[in-house]
Amino acid sequence: MDHSGHGSQTDYKKNSLSLAGAVSMGTAVIIGAGIFALTGQIAELAGPLFPLAFLVAAVVSGFSAYSYIKLSNALPSSGGIAMFLQKAYGKGAFAAGSALLMYFSMVINQSLVSRTFSTYTLQLFDIANEGWLLQGLSVGLLLFAFLINISGNRLIGNFSIVMSVLKIGGITAFGILGLWFSGISFESYNVSPVDSNGLGGFLAAVALAILAYKGFTTITNSGSEIVDPHRNVGRAIIISILICVVVYFLVAVAVAANLTLPEIISSKNFALAEAARPVFGDLGLWFTVILAIIATVSGVIASAFAVSRMLAMLTDMKLVPHSHFGMPGDVHQHVLVYTIALAMFLAVFFDLSRIASLGAIFYLTMDIAVHWGVLRYLRKDIQANVFILLLAIVFDVIVLGAFLINKAQTDIFVVYVSIIAMISIFGAEKLYLKWTSREK
Repeated sequence: MDHSGHGSQTDYKKNSLSLAGAVSMGTAVIIGAGIFALTGQIAELAGPLFPLAFLVAAVVSGFSAYSYIKLSNALPSSGGIAMFLQKAYGKGAFAAGSALLMYFSMVINQSLVSRTFSTYTLQLFDIANEGWLLQGLSVGLLLFAFLINISGNRLIGNFSIVMSVLKIGGITAFGILGLWFSGISFESYNVSPVDSNGLGGFLAAVALAILAYKGFTTITNSGSEIVDPHRNVGRAIIISILICVVVYFLVAVAVAANLTLPEIISSKNFALAEAARPVFGDLGLWFTVILAIIATVSGVIASAFAVSRMLAMLTDMKLVPHSHFGMPGDVHQHVLVYTIALAMFLAVFFDLSRIASLGAIFYLTMDIAVHWGVLRYLRKDIQANVFILLLAIVFDVIVLGAFLINKAQTDIFVVYVSIIAMISIFGAEKLYLKWTSREK
């Protein structure tokens, strides 16, 4: 199916991404948000079993990826998920609202990555919890991502490849050396019933760990810009997830070998940097922080690249309103400005834990909508397996339910914000589409 007729989308094809570029972009987003930002938070929820939470989340994400791979093979598009949802549900408020949930979860991811960048960078100067410094560095990174993104697709692809190779190699080395120098022992890592939050806590941790893998959807949002998308989008998704599950588990085990659970939780926003201290000292701290900087910088650039194209597609599809507010340039440049500005707002006014929680809730809700749409309306068209689709929905419902229960008990504010935001998104879409239909 050719979507080149969608307005500004033809402009996006000036430079295509290779399979390697697509994989590097996917891993850039996944690792940028995942292992650095979420390891401590996942440990806080799952207790001593937190490395296993990454493995279970990879399994759940693998089932989820099935729908996106089948859809991308059949309908490669720069609109990605927005196009998939419209194909399943038609041009209505539900499809548009669900697509916006994905958009906002990706913007939330950008703010999460930028805050992680700030948190780790400040470790170099032994500075913590300095609000204005955290916020200033976060805003600075997002501004840098904006400048890179307006420079063209080829620069982004080449930049992502180099950064991905550096950080994947570096993080893998961190995991291997961390285990080696700890003697591959877990003597400091005492497992006791007091440390565990039970099955509910573990499942909530899995929900958060799924957020650490969701970057694979970035690849679907750049589908029409990837060389031979009918084959390479699916390949890029599978390779990205496989690379990241190995890296995540290796690093999680290394962290568990070098820190006690209370130490991991107390340093949850910079757990990898803290885990490097016992074995490598200041040199290890510098090495880990530099890795975090590389991972987060490449992650936010790749995320901004994909999410702005998704919003541009929603604009082309007349599913969201658009105003240039007197700005020069095309629609893509305008939506990039809106995206970066929103990410800056979140980075300034929300902390890491709440940013991650909002992202997980929005993403899992949207993910369920995608799977149900495929199961109910598109299964035969794309030859999808019913059993796999049902398992993907069941897994999502279970981990989302556990996560909401946990947040209702520990941070009800996040639940309220999520509910109000979703009602507002779907309500605004219904009013907008109703208004535009009257104008025709």
